[in-house]
Amino acid sequence: MSSACPCKGGPAGGVRRVVPEVPRPSSAILSHVPPAQRALLERLLTEPLEYVDHPRFRDGRFAARLFCSRARRSAKRAGRAEKRPARRKTTGILTLSPELEKRLFLQFNYARYRLARLLERYRGRQPGLPAVRAMLLWARRALAAREAIVRANLPLVLAMAKRSRLAGVDYAELISEGNMALLRSVDKFDCSRGYKFSTYACRAILKSFSRVAMRTSRYRGRFPAEFDPSLERSDFLERKRERVESDCLEAIRNIMAENLAQLSEVEQTVIRERFALHPVNRSAMPKTLEQVGLMVGVTKERVRQIQNKALRKLRAALEANVLSV
Repeated sequence: MSSACPCKGGPAGGVRRVVPEVPRPSSAILSHVPPAQRALLERLLTEPLEYVDHPRFRDGRFAARLFCSRARRSAKRAGRAEKRPARRKTTGILTLSPELEKRLFLQFNYARYRLARLLERYRGRQPGLPAVRAMLLWARRALAAREAIVRANLPLVLAMAKRSRLAGVDYAELISEGNMALLRSVDKFDCSRGYKFSTYACRAILKSFSRVAMRTSRYRGRFPAEFDPSLERSDFLERKRERVESDCLEAIRNIMAENLAQLSEVEQTVIRERFALHPVNRSAMPKTLEQVGLMVGVTKERVRQIQNKALRKLRAALEANVLSV
């Protein structure tokens, strides 16, 4: 690929590449550009541009013949003809006629050729409003032609993906890679060689399928099991803590049952009602300080003091009888 200017007498044909070196337009000029097209203009001035050259691009009257209203009407008639059942292949893929396909590719590449000429003309200097509008015009024409080509050939990817017999390959990933290969094929296809685009695109799509299969095979070699989110994080510590809490609770029940902490009757009542440690009714709910105070006939502050004193006794008994074992 060459980055030389296509308008300086170089040989026509092949894929040409132009690296833009055009300064960003002033804010006064950008104010006349619709906000929806500013992102497109930014890409034009920053991303490299490629196009497939053609000898007829040097003809000054070629653009008028290529984009004239008569040509658009004939393209529409050809498009309507393609929608007839007689033009549909047995595979169910709706294809463009050779004439319409060639015209769309010529429009696509000629629009990019004119963009390249504008980028070369304003290399190193700020473009004015007419130049910015011309860039956006040719960019929109290129996108329109590219969209028409891609829409007509998208069923090709689906048909080839269904025919492929690749075990263990995700179908959605296959379609995604095939679509990307189709887009790259549109950018590289040279209609002047006389081949149909589907012939050229099929090879690129099959190669993308092979890359997906190889990538999946390498992944299976490293990770033979399916991904399981439940195995991503261990709950060993949580289960261990639950077992310790359960053992401690059972030990406290035993201490309360045998009164190993030497609690008074009031202290036993407060602990039992506050933390629902009934020896028989284990479904009882814990009570508040105020509720326990009404039961034993004291204030809730006094209940809190009794509770803290009883908990210290229980902790000492627990450490002496359980945790020290």
